Amino acid sequence: MVNVCWFLMIGLSFLAEEEASAELPVEADYYEIVEIPAPDGAVFEVSGLLPYGDGSVLFCTRRGEIWLAKNFYEETPEYVLFLDGLQEPMGLLSVDGWIYTVQRAELSRMKDGDGDGRCDILETVCDDWLISGNYHEYAFGPRRDPEGNLWVTLNKPFGAEPFGKVEWRGWAIRVNKDGVMEPVCAGLRSPAGLEASPEGEMFYTDNQGEWCGASKLSHLEVGDFHGHPHGIESAKLPESKVKYPGEVPDRIMMVEAKKKFPSLKMPAIWFPYDKMGKSPSGLVWDQTGGKFGPFTGQVFVGDQHHASVMRCFLEKVNGHWQGACFPFRSGFKSGLIRVAWGEDDSLIAGLSNRGWGSKGKAAHGLERLVWKGENPFEILRMSATSLGFRLRFTQPIDPSGGGDKESYRMESYTYRLHSDYGSSEMEKKDLVIDEVVVAEGNLEVELIVTGLRPGFVHELHLPGVKNRSGMPLLHAEAYYTLIEIPSDGS
Repeated sequence: MVNVCWFLMIGLSFLAEEEASAELPVEADYYEIVEIPAPDGAVFEVSGLLPYGDGSVLFCTRRGEIWLAKNFYEETPEYVLFLDGLQEPMGLLSVDGWIYTVQRAELSRMKDGDGDGRCDILETVCDDWLISGNYHEYAFGPRRDPEGNLWVTLNKPFGAEPFGKVEWRGWAIRVNKDGVMEPVCAGLRSPAGLEASPEGEMFYTDNQGEWCGASKLSHLEVGDFHGHPHGIESAKLPESKVKYPGEVPDRIMMVEAKKKFPSLKMPAIWFPYDKMGKSPSGLVWDQTGGKFGPFTGQVFVGDQHHASVMRCFLEKVNGHWQGACFPFRSGFKSGLIRVAWGEDDSLIAGLSNRGWGSKGKAAHGLERLVWKGENPFEILRMSATSLGFRLRFTQPIDPSGGGDKESYRMESYTYRLHSDYGSSEMEKKDLVIDEVVVAEGNLEVELIVTGLRPGFVHELHLPGVKNRSGMPLLHAEAYYTLIEIPSDGS
């Protein structure tokens, strides 16, 4: 009888755990992924997105096509081939009635002159950069700055270079209104995402690899050097806006590299490998005014490998953009290349898998991410203070757990600048959370932390934080890239 009771108790406990687990919220409870159907046989390896008005969306593909999708937000869109024959266009932008795209070897513009839904005018705007024909010489963009310049990022070639080298690979360039190229930033590796902030500042995403210890989101300013030595000899040419930094030392910590190279641009956000994707791509700022949830003003970044969307909070500290990244929504059917806001305030995702692979097993496609109207329990913001970090949540927390130091744990680490592929998390250290102060109607928490280290990622876990209903955070982790520590009073 004792054994029977014991087994019965174990069984009931197991069922209770299963029931509790089943009740825990998941990402799909708040954000639904909606697949956009494609015509039979169509290969939509989407590499650029442009909402076009009247319920239509333009998108380009890696195969050189541009499609017009009419009735895009309805059950069955109507597709018109707007243009084909381009060489790997990797972005779309509308300016003054023209549609701009960047191909491997040129910045182009086009329009539908007679209004039949197809392109009949195609012009070269700038082809001042060269391609060697080596693998991975993509060009990404364009994006426009407040002065009207069009920015483009140029991928460095990968692998062997049997056709030789050309100038300006691994650079960000801008094209002025006269169509003249100006090379403005160096040291990029695989800058797959390029976007202008609401204030007109340029940011790009880069993929982990040699000389790029972790994937990152970085601010682009004229004269920046971002760490990769490929193409740095081009800085000696008279057109360069980047001062030649000298030889880049191998196997040096990023903090030390910054001391040796004051022009080295530290990232705004590092994306810790595998924890936060592996291949960041397109990015957009949330300017929906709350129509996509509570994250207005934040940045959403696609990841090609993880077939997911990440969320970023940015702030400027001592003149440097930095901030935190958070998991957001996984489960897309293929790797994300581009994201854009739809007319209905959904997030459109352009997908492709060929040559790169991803957790999403489909080869290509289009999907939308739609907010279902209920706010998830999340860390809304993580901002730096002179003594630690300030957290704000999307819902009031239970102060008994949220005010307990044992509900939090934090560690910090940095990366090495070296010629090896990627970097381990270096100089790891557990940090002491000395004090937790709950404030602002249980919506905010101040963490007083011993051992803050500028130039390091500060990884935070919140296993004991719950809302007033006793539910845990949907994502109980955050990663803050602390380049600058605010002064007293922040």
